[in-house]
Amino acid sequence: MSVTFNKKVENLLSIGWVASFIATLGSLYFSEVLKFTPCNLCWYQRIFMYPLVIILGIAIFKKDASIALYTLILSGIGGCISLYHYGVQKIDFVEENSISCGIVPCSGEYINWLGFITIPFLALIGFTIVFVTSLLILKKAGK
Repeated sequence: MSVTFNKKVENLLSIGWVASFIATLGSLYFSEVLKFTPCNLCWYQRIFMYPLVIILGIAIFKKDASIALYTLILSGIGGCISLYHYGVQKIDFVEENSISCGIVPCSGEYINWLGFITIPFLALIGFTIVFVTSLLILKKAGK
């Protein structure tokens, strides 16, 4: 699949990169500066978010939009993990029937801004931005 690299595609890649970069910096800030110990689900989300910064950065530098399929898959899986983690935090039924999460409980909420914004919610926003930008690039390739 070949995607014509133009300003619109470059902007979409840049938006995805900025979202993944901010999410990565945010997760490092929470764990390294504020000393919040990540739970197991947080680690899995990091596994899918951190490579996006590098992959999207290389794609922008090399002007290679074909990377969108890979970023779509990584962000889709990471987003599903974030959504599940958010459910564990906010939905009693999901929390009661969730898997054991290790030393730090996955239901714990280090932050709870406005009553609904938690760390997995922030990660979900980042994954969603990367997913949508990747999808738009792939849609453009299909035309």
